[in-house]
Amino acid sequence: MRRFIFRLFVLAVLVAAGFLAYWLLIPTGPSTQTLVQLKPGSSARRIATDLQNAGIIRSQTAFLVWHYFGHASLKAGEYSFDHPADAREVYNRIARGDIYFHTLVVPEGFNIFDIATAVENAGLGRRDDFLKVVRSDTSLVRDLDPAAPSLEGYLFPDTYHFTRTQSLHDMAAAMVRRFRQTAGEIGLTRDVHSVVTMASLVEKETAAPEERPVVAGVFNNRMAKGMVLATDPAVIYAALLNNRYRGTIYQSDLQFDSPYNTYKSAGLPPGPISNPGKQSLVAGMHPASTDYLYFVSDNQGHHRFARTDAEHAANVAAYRRAVGR
Repeated sequence: MRRFIFRLFVLAVLVAAGFLAYWLLIPTGPSTQTLVQLKPGSSARRIATDLQNAGIIRSQTAFLVWHYFGHASLKAGEYSFDHPADAREVYNRIARGDIYFHTLVVPEGFNIFDIATAVENAGLGRRDDFLKVVRSDTSLVRDLDPAAPSLEGYLFPDTYHFTRTQSLHDMAAAMVRRFRQTAGEIGLTRDVHSVVTMASLVEKETAAPEERPVVAGVFNNRMAKGMVLATDPAVIYAALLNNRYRGTIYQSDLQFDSPYNTYKSAGLPPGPISNPGKQSLVAGMHPASTDYLYFVSDNQGHHRFARTDAEHAANVAAYRRAVGR
């Protein structure tokens, strides 16, 4: 009888070992990307349950047995699984903290509304929540721009890699740090508010690097003569701030009473209208010395500059012919 019981025990152990080996060693899981969020403070049992429910492992029991022998600290975060893997590989990745980073691309000239949409599209947070952060966390730039109404202008364009465990505040702070780094590189330490505001206009007006100092010079010349800047991107920004932008500029937008409406208000707008890149910041610091007062697109990616009303009218006529108006 004892021999029978012993054999039965051995058989049970072998069967259990076989199942354990199967659960641990045979790859399983998705063949396309599946994201699993393991919340901070989760126990090993909770993590095992979440992984099994997501189809990443076959057995939470086997995972916990492996954890018992491994004694590693399992790290919270979002993990990406895109190919079948055995439970040991999954366990080792979570023990290493091999968390998934979302890529957030912020091109030069994006404003806070554009960036907020990009944040939401990257799966990093809600658009409206990001806008609340950049409008309230102005302490991040208080030493640079004490009167800044938002972080507009200081969210430096770059490619960022964030995890979902990072807060929206952390993301905005990372962009501000990149701005500070670039400002240090180019020696931007004085009159930061005006330089960044000017650079934000330049960034939206031209993509041609060689034209940026010239555009900044035009704006300086117009202000020196008491002329309005009459820049369309600022009019669009005024409409965006007031939830009235409809995809194009209407006459009512040109008449809209806003300090950002540079067709009605003289001088620079009260703050940046976009987030400029390095070249535009340099142009804002060092505008070209010219006697140009006007510019208009040549429909080829550049602009025609003019000194007089007559020259400008001829350039506008050439532009209209080019676009068939």
